[in-house]
Amino acid sequence: MIVRIMGEGQRTVADSHFAELSRLDDELLEEMEGGDEEGFQRTLGALLDAVRRLGVPLPDASLEPSELILPAPDASLEEVREMLGDDGLIPG
Repeated sequence: MIVRIMGEGQRTVADSHFAELSRLDDELLEEMEGGDEEGFQRTLGALLDAVRRLGVPLPDASLEPSELILPAPDASLEEVREMLGDDGLIPG
């Protein structure tokens, strides 16, 4: 799966890591629903760190379509709320 972190570029993340990313996405959704800004920022950072750690960066010149777009690390709870689908940032 190709994942874009806004403002940072794209990474290829193996499907085998989907469960870990989905767990973090579920936590992020719970914190958003509860209005927990501190927890939201912590979990967003953990989700983005996991993508950075597990993913392989694509070259800057690569123009691959992203299957998943994640917010920038400094995104606010309200900005991310606008990006959300019914399933959170990560579908399924």
